[in-house]
Formats: sequence, C-alpha cells, structure tokens
Amino acid sequence: QVQLVESGGGLVQAGGSLRLSCAASGSILRIYLMGWYRQAPGKQRDLVARITSDGNTDYADSVKGRFTISRDNAKNTVYLQMDSLKPEDTAVYYCNAKIVSLVRGQGDYWGQGTQVTVSS
Repeated sequence: QVQLVESGGGLVQAGGSLRLSCAASGSILRIYLMGWYRQAPGKQRDLVARITSDGNTDYADSVKGRFTISRDNAKNTVYLQMDSLKPEDTAVYYCNAKIVSLVRGQGDYWGQGTQVTVSS
C-alpha cells in the first residue's frame, strides 16, 4: 500500500517562510508527477506547484517567484519552499503523486493535508 506523509505546516507571520515535505512510501515502482495543492475554506482545491521526475516544474501564477518545488527521487520526497508568505496563502496544503505501485498499478495518491496559516 502506498502512503504520502506530509510535514512542515504551521503558523507564520506575513513575509515569513515555511517548508513543506511529503514522503511517499510503500510498494512503489515509479513516481511520475509530484505536486502540491491547496484548499482554503469554502473554496476548491487548486494546484500550487508540480514537478516531473525529470525536474520540470509548473507553478500557479499566484505563487510564482515566491514558492519553489523540488524533489529527491532517491527518497521519494517532494518539497515546497514557501517564501514571502501572504495571508491569502492560508489553506490546507495537500501533497499529490502519480505513482505506479506493485499492487494497484498506476494510481493517484493524496496526503492527509497540512495546515498553513499566515497572519497579517
């Protein structure tokens, strides 16, 4: 069984920084795309950033220049460095990964979510 475990959320003042981590574990054969989504109260879940196994990245316009996504393929881990945080970045952040596993084949997996709160 494949699991995604996130860490690194918390409370920070506007202008501050946080780093999120998400580690995938289980019967993993290959991880294609890894990314971060976020969902604020009353809003839909939106893409924040994603990264391919080759290191190609894609960002939401609202975070370009402030957030950086990276991954360590040897550790099956993706990171999100968030700088110059704004109150509007407040949301639950979810890790997502497209994984080929021994049991399920290709599947779409989600972490449990981690709260990021930015105070003004």
